Amino acid sequence: MHHCSTSGLPPAPFDWTPRTRLVFGPGSLSKLGALAAELGGRHALLVTDKGIAKAGHAERALIALEAAGVGVTVFDSVRENPDTDDVRRCVAAADAAKVDIFIGLGGGSSMDTAKGSNLILTNGGAVKDYWGVGKATKPLLPLIAIPTTAGTGSECQSAALIADEVTHQKMACLDPKVSARIALLDPELTVSQPARVTALTGMDALSHAVETAVTRKRTTLSAMYSHEAFRLCFDALPRVLTDPNDLDARGRMQLGAAFAGAAIEASMLGAAHSAANPLTARYGVVHGQAVGIVLPSIVRFNASEPSAEARYGELCRAAGLPDAEALAQELEEVLRLTGLAAPLGKFGVTRDAIPTLALEASQQWTATFNPRTITPADFEKIYESLLG
Repeated sequence: MHHCSTSGLPPAPFDWTPRTRLVFGPGSLSKLGALAAELGGRHALLVTDKGIAKAGHAERALIALEAAGVGVTVFDSVRENPDTDDVRRCVAAADAAKVDIFIGLGGGSSMDTAKGSNLILTNGGAVKDYWGVGKATKPLLPLIAIPTTAGTGSECQSAALIADEVTHQKMACLDPKVSARIALLDPELTVSQPARVTALTGMDALSHAVETAVTRKRTTLSAMYSHEAFRLCFDALPRVLTDPNDLDARGRMQLGAAFAGAAIEASMLGAAHSAANPLTARYGVVHGQAVGIVLPSIVRFNASEPSAEARYGELCRAAGLPDAEALAQELEEVLRLTGLAAPLGKFGVTRDAIPTLALEASQQWTATFNPRTITPADFEKIYESLLG
């Protein structure tokens, strides 16, 4: 009997405890009250932003909680890329209301604000005290994460990303205790996203799937999440861009984003995120757009490394693509579809700024997990090719 040959990479070792219960399905927001009560919640802090409140989602969450006898205090002043000041205000609201459960409703920013506030409320101190891995000593309150975008995958991650209000340095506080106890995935909540948010968060989710599939830390288990996330997003992103009300495609995107978030937990990210971060910090290029622009170049750069090429091969098979070059081309095509394709020059990036950007990119934590060693000179070449 003839077996088709696989790439022959041996299964990578892992140690995996799922910390987050996933509840998925259209209309599942109605279960919020029962789920909160099950976790012992009697008074919840609902952490969200003004846009989500305006879309009516906060009100629906409130009704579901109150119907189950759970009291609610609403904190709806979450801002994009939350900083230590946002966390301080949220902690004050939680403290004043004597809450016993957090609910993060919104995009990554709402979930990060809820996570960061939970850390400080229960463990004291300042956000910088938890920058790094496993710094919390006391238990946290239960958190239910409810994403309204199909993007960051924060609902499946044990990290809170909070910026310093003065230096704007992003601090990643990683701790198993930070994980949501329950991630509630209701695709109906993602239909109200503005088209640009759908494009940006969708591109982010797709890039998470592509990067996690090939990192040095990836495991057999994380690859399974990466492949499924890629298959779902690759199929569904063009569909939600064409028809924003396609609930099936919305559900696929939401699951894809969550699975990619689970993959990040095990495998971390790679050089596309390293190259994207300085563009966001220095030129204000929105994260999903920055990572989308650099991703095809990073795929081509990595694919010259045989083991990375084999891993891209596995990813391509999951979506019916022939090879890494086809993957890079498809990613460029999706970027065009989203309307996010643009030369870096458009954002004010000049040739003489590139050495600084390249140096900053090479110093990013995520660069260390990239499957092919990447130097500042490599980043320079990549940025130059994208100047336009």
